Amino acid sequence: MPASGGSTDAFDEFRIEEERLDRGTVVIAIHGDADLRTASELKDRLGAAIDEGPTALVLDLTGATFLDSMALGIFLGGMKRLQAKGGRFRVVAPRTEIRRIFEMTLLDRVFDLDASRQAALAATASGNGRVRPVG
Repeated sequence: MPASGGSTDAFDEFRIEEERLDRGTVVIAIHGDADLRTASELKDRLGAAIDEGPTALVLDLTGATFLDSMALGIFLGGMKRLQAKGGRFRVVAPRTEIRRIFEMTLLDRVFDLDASRQAALAATASGNGRVRPVG
């Protein structure tokens, strides 16, 4: 712990922000490390947002510093649930480090990835996006 008494641990910086843009669109922004320690909160918040019935969900990872396999699994489960209801799920991943995690796991072939929140919102508004069956 730093001498100042504060902590610089990334876990302390983890937070989730939710923004409803209209009745049908919700943005969930992840900040900090999304990993095993934060998985329960992440799963609960994403599930609650989907349960409210949006037609589009944008997962904004602009502020994410790390994703582990648990977080990716939660995102995948959320996408499946939303798509089963006819909704669209897009992921904003502008940082190379975060985008690379999707590429290394081949999940860039499963999720619709956007470089900005504006691009993701434009795609959901226009109805663009692949609705794919996910096993």
